[in-house]
Parts: sequence; C-alpha cells; structure tokens
Amino acid sequence: MIVLVLLGVVALAVGGCVCVVWAERGGPRWVRAVAAMTLAAGKVVRRSESNRRRQGLNGTTSDDG
Repeated sequence: MIVLVLLGVVALAVGGCVCVVWAERGGPRWVRAVAAMTLAAGKVVRRSESNRRRQGLNGTTSDDG
C-alpha cells in the first residue's frame, strides 16, 4: 500500500515538472496553473528546509523540553 502512495507522489512530482517546462514554452492556461502550484510548493519545501537547518544551527529543536 505504501508503495502505491509513494508512486502517486512521484507521479505528481514528475507531472508538475512537465507542466513547468510546458508552461515555459507557452502551454494552455491549465498547464500554467499547475506549474504555478508546483513552483509554490517548491518554495514552501525550500523555506521549511531552511527553517529546519536554521533551528539546528541555533540549537533549538522541537524535541527540547
């Protein structure tokens, strides 16, 4: 079951990347919308990763207590 979920996530990621490339080449409106959502999701992931690194450097984690 977990393999199917992971395959679905990978398929969504690949589909999002394809839409980003297609949108750059002037694809239809729905492709540009999917590309915008994909890029926004990438920004969220990058921001959360940088926050996680910053917390690790400061020595503060959610496990402290």
